[in-house]
Amino acid sequence: MPAGATRIAFPHRQVDPRRSILIRIGIAVAIVFVVAVLTWIQRDGFRDADGTPLTFLDSIYYSTVAVTSTGYGDITPISPAARATTAFLVTPLRVLFFVVLVGTTLSLLTERAREARAEARWRRRVQRHIIVAGYGTTGRGAIEAIFAAGSATQADIVVIDQKAEAIASANENGLKAILADATLTAAWTQARVESARAVVITCNRDDTSALVTLTVRELNATVPISVTITQSENSHLLEQSGANTVILSSEAAGRLVGLATSTPGAVSVLEDLLAAGTGLDLLERTVDSDEVGRPPDPTRSRGLPIALIRNGARVSFDDAEFQRVEAGDVVISLSGRR
Repeated sequence: MPAGATRIAFPHRQVDPRRSILIRIGIAVAIVFVVAVLTWIQRDGFRDADGTPLTFLDSIYYSTVAVTSTGYGDITPISPAARATTAFLVTPLRVLFFVVLVGTTLSLLTERAREARAEARWRRRVQRHIIVAGYGTTGRGAIEAIFAAGSATQADIVVIDQKAEAIASANENGLKAILADATLTAAWTQARVESARAVVITCNRDDTSALVTLTVRELNATVPISVTITQSENSHLLEQSGANTVILSSEAAGRLVGLATSTPGAVSVLEDLLAAGTGLDLLERTVDSDEVGRPPDPTRSRGLPIALIRNGARVSFDDAEFQRVEAGDVVISLSGRR
């Protein structure tokens, strides 16, 4: 793909172009063969300009010039039966031959027009969507978690990836996707980041993630950005670049493996939390005005309150401040819903 180029791919049934072309070629050859057989059967009703009887090769020759409307006139039908065959059988086959040939071009034009209409319609309507940069294992997991939480549907997700196979996979899963380099401004302009409600960045390299974060933050100063990184030392760089949430993917996996050697039960609980839509879940809500000054109400949280988010900082359940909720606090609860 040329540098800076972007393309939106919408979910649709994939058709193998090679198979389609081969089918059309097969139909065209079959038409030529059928006309040649019809000519050969009624060869006595045809006249060759050189006066010799028609051979099967002559029949094939006549078939090719007839169905392509070349019409050299060296072989002509002279009997009523041959002329009737030409009028009522060969002519419809000639029309079908041209439909097959022109159909390939029309099919291509129709597909291009369909894509253009779909893109224009999407651009007019898209807003409050979630953009996921990178459709690898982490990106797919993030989307599954979003679906499990019920915060978005397939129509609300837009994927950006520079690998054609990733775009094809996203389309197969019913997602709109943009084939582009996520470090380029054009990709995010195409994804309408200015009207997005959230951005998830799951690049394979921390330096790439930082560049993508800077690009997004330049185009939208307020959209929440969540980023996965592999090295903890790069966490502050992503935060300075504009990321709201930084997840240490590799270190988190390593810690789980380490904990499994001493506290396998705790790891099973964490695995349950990480499995989207099953078992334990984390929920959050903003406190109500009548809760201010008191501990968070478990009945309103649909679970066990375990932490507060206050002015961007976490207040855990064992902190004295946890017992006095303030206006604007966000309650994080552990829920056992299934």
